[in-house]
Amino acid sequence: MNKQKIQTNKRTIKRNENFIKTAEQLKPELLQTVAHPDHFAAISEDLSAIHGWRIHHTAPAAELAGRDYGKGDHFILDFGTHLVGFISMFIKPVGSPPDAPLRLRLTFGEMPVEMAEPFSQYNGWISSSWLQEETIYIDIMPGLVELPRRYSFRYVKFEVLDTSPKYRVAFEEIACRTVTSADNSRVKPLIHEDEMMREIDKVSVKTLQNCMQDVFEDGPKRDRRLWLGDLRLQALANYETFQHDKLVKRCLYLFAGLPDENGQVAANLYTAPAYIADDTYFFDYSLLFVTTLHDYYFAAEDLSTLVELWPTAFRQIEIALDRLDDHGLVKDDDSWYSFIDWHEKLNKQAASQGVLIYAMKQALKLAEVLESDKGRFLQKQLQETSSVAIAHLWDKQMGYFLSGKEKQISWASQIWMVLAEVLPEAENRQLMQRLLSEQPGIGLTTPYMHHYLVEALIQVGEKEQAVSHIKGYWGEMIKDGADAFWEAYDPNDKSFSPYGSQLINSYCHAWSCTPSYFIRKFHL
Repeated sequence: MNKQKIQTNKRTIKRNENFIKTAEQLKPELLQTVAHPDHFAAISEDLSAIHGWRIHHTAPAAELAGRDYGKGDHFILDFGTHLVGFISMFIKPVGSPPDAPLRLRLTFGEMPVEMAEPFSQYNGWISSSWLQEETIYIDIMPGLVELPRRYSFRYVKFEVLDTSPKYRVAFEEIACRTVTSADNSRVKPLIHEDEMMREIDKVSVKTLQNCMQDVFEDGPKRDRRLWLGDLRLQALANYETFQHDKLVKRCLYLFAGLPDENGQVAANLYTAPAYIADDTYFFDYSLLFVTTLHDYYFAAEDLSTLVELWPTAFRQIEIALDRLDDHGLVKDDDSWYSFIDWHEKLNKQAASQGVLIYAMKQALKLAEVLESDKGRFLQKQLQETSSVAIAHLWDKQMGYFLSGKEKQISWASQIWMVLAEVLPEAENRQLMQRLLSEQPGIGLTTPYMHHYLVEALIQVGEKEQAVSHIKGYWGEMIKDGADAFWEAYDPNDKSFSPYGSQLINSYCHAWSCTPSYFIRKFHL
């Protein structure tokens, strides 16, 4: 989480055991493969590289068989691609029988910076325990060692902290047992004339694959949880690639099975040691339950799930409407939190109004499918919240939606109001063209919000601009070394971290996987 104020308070959870039982029955089998390192690697400082560090291959990993190491020695292995799984190795002593334990430190990195900068110098503000490092003691050698903790990495640094003067150690059979619930055989090959778009699709699919575990995780390095905002985007990409609709259904039932006493779904869930709702609630994320259910129904045509989960979805609309003031605007004070994007200066009132309208329109479509009597109520609320948005947030002279007391102009406000279709189609297109041309200062900081920018561009018919943005943003990430897409990326400030340190950033993150959705769904 970011330093911005986030509502975290204890609430009474009203468990729906039937929903939780359904989710448990949908728990997937994890598919496993074995991966081996490709090369030895060295790290060097390079100010032209992302984060200032570059990896160089020095020798094939096969040469490991002829090497041994003593106290103070270290080496780095590159597995050649991003992996999520469990590492193992066979360690044997060289020389005299080992008269003292081997003390070994393993450092796992998704990016070169994690191999270069000591974790002891970490100064971010979220827990350093997320840094992927393991110090182990090996008493009996030779023998096979498998680390019990799952890691997300491409690079591994081995440091022999101590042995004894009598022996050295050699490493054999280093391997990673990868795990995912994504079946690659279900992904149709992408036929595309643009090499960059093919590569972006490949990395998108890899990102989604590594985040698909027994739920859709937000990131396999950190936080390893089921977040609603990430789920919505992962599900979209999944429908066009792995088609694991049962995993989406499982996640929806988990959220619906763990609401608070008011019926609100949490922003994220833990799945171990039991299914637990986190004490974090976001205005926009709760509404995205409606959106995710909407997308799921129209992808899977699963009417029975829609019937069961519709009351939970509609309740999120009711709770959000309780947040409106006398004018019909989302109240903008210190008593709430809406995520929208990582930007400390972003006022979120207008964007949140847009999310509400967007979700209500999707709820209305579901009500029509169900022939629900809630449809008339939703029609009325949509008319009122849209009219209020134009009356109080739209500045016709400036040509932008304004947010908060200071009447802030931000990208996020315009994007969500376009997605909500508050203005007529032609004016929405003009607004997006104006946004790209004038580029207001309160911009976008995460692939999450860049997804919604591309979605808005496609919605107003600006497909060429959508392609240009995908290539300019996700393509630039690939040029900076991404083999899975990242949690946070600002091409104009490549040192950006919402947590105060690049070491703690997630470099395989669920909300960045959607280029494959756009490329395949809309034939970009």
